[in-house]
Amino acid sequence: MSQQPPPRTVVVLAAGAGKRMKSGLPKVLHPLLGRTLVGHVLSAAAPLAADRTVVVVGHGADQVRAHLAEIAPQATPVLQAEQLGTGHAVRVALAAVPESSGTVVVLNGDVPLLRPETLGGLVEAHERAGAAATVLAAEVPDPTGLGRIVRDADGQLQQIVEQRDTTPDQREIREINAGIYAFDAARLRDALGKLSTENAQGEEYLTDVFGLLRSADEPVAVHVAPDHIETLGCNDRVELTGLRRLLRDRVNEAWMRSGVSLLDPATTWIDVTVALDRDAVVDQNTQLRGATVIGAGAQVGPDVTLVDTLVGPGATVVRSHAVGAEIGPAASVGPYAYLRPAARLAEKAKVGTFVEVKNSEVGVGSKVPHLTYVGDATIGEQSNIGAATVFVNYDGVRKHRTVIGDHARTGADNMFVAPVEVGDGAYTAAGSVIAEDVPAGAMAVARSRQRNIEGWVLKRRAGTAAAAAAERAGQAGVAGVSSGATASEGEAMHAGAEPVGGAHGTGDTATD
Repeated sequence: MSQQPPPRTVVVLAAGAGKRMKSGLPKVLHPLLGRTLVGHVLSAAAPLAADRTVVVVGHGADQVRAHLAEIAPQATPVLQAEQLGTGHAVRVALAAVPESSGTVVVLNGDVPLLRPETLGGLVEAHERAGAAATVLAAEVPDPTGLGRIVRDADGQLQQIVEQRDTTPDQREIREINAGIYAFDAARLRDALGKLSTENAQGEEYLTDVFGLLRSADEPVAVHVAPDHIETLGCNDRVELTGLRRLLRDRVNEAWMRSGVSLLDPATTWIDVTVALDRDAVVDQNTQLRGATVIGAGAQVGPDVTLVDTLVGPGATVVRSHAVGAEIGPAASVGPYAYLRPAARLAEKAKVGTFVEVKNSEVGVGSKVPHLTYVGDATIGEQSNIGAATVFVNYDGVRKHRTVIGDHARTGADNMFVAPVEVGDGAYTAAGSVIAEDVPAGAMAVARSRQRNIEGWVLKRRAGTAAAAAAERAGQAGVAGVSSGATASEGEAMHAGAEPVGGAHGTGDTATD
């Protein structure tokens, strides 16, 4: 049986001003790929199953507290009113949890690439060795600006020296302090009380704890990260962009190795909170954000942005934008469609070119092919919505709902003035404003009769190209509807109904 690990406390240092970010937003709240900087750090620490997590806040404390309440309500924010160094920050944190014992893990709040496995390896090595303190180190190509790991002749940790306090020889060292530590709680508390501010910055350095412990013959250790990339922090927006690219590459590689096809990984951005099933295909210039889920065999992109959107198996989304939407299995979206929150497309539904859908359901096999706004509506199964249709859902005070039944056919350029219902199998004529319910199987016509003024162009636009064309065509002799049609047939053709043997429709087949 494995031995129960000692109690653990995680301390995240997130009080710094981040002046080089030149931002009103605290540095640790800057986002990359689905989480803030501090959110990534807390996620990496989560598998430690700490008994308590303390986040030291300072600059923008209220903003950081509010964010923690959303993403990590179990974490305790502790205010460091004056930023007097990392040692002081940890002392403030431990004062807020005097009952903490066992292992204290300290992390900077701006290392978003840290893997849970690496942090877990540090803590395991520390606890297995019974060390008083263990530092995570990394070998980097350029150590400028970073604290150095100074070892003795036996390769043991001698001290950690901040960049400003290094000697010329120490500046050549490429093994650096990653700013991530594991301590024995009791020995850490004792050492923190002995820290001095006699250094280049006049601050209490947490790193000086290692020298104090070594002087007291307490065991200290170094744990080397497998990849220095994990230890990179963020000081300005240029570095933040670099971290975002590195994280993108890591995320994309993981998805490709799990059976997802990314046709152009360099232009594909997938948040760490997104899920994709095997055989999904993601084309270039695509962004998948938030809680988006892509089903097996679905094809997304090119030029697609999906936020908190569910895409069912086998669905297709091309050159479109969706937020908080559900796209059913084998459904089709785009190009140039916009799905707003609570847009729900059932299996094999279609939302086509220049269509916007909001808070609406499009039923199984139903189609909204183009140039349409669908707001606050329910469309049944196997129905077709004609081009240039508007679901008029807002009366200036309240939103109202439109219901289109199963197997309905609505004409082009319709206005549905909600609340209104169109029954199963009903038709509506092109150009109609539907403000009253349409019974099942009925044809609704809501438009005025067309009136042709014969000879108007020749009389009122004489000398124009249009007049010349009309004259050449002999317009006066051919204008108007043939007088040979019966009254009932003429009325049916005007309404858009299809006479026997004819091809006149409501406008729906022309926009399918």
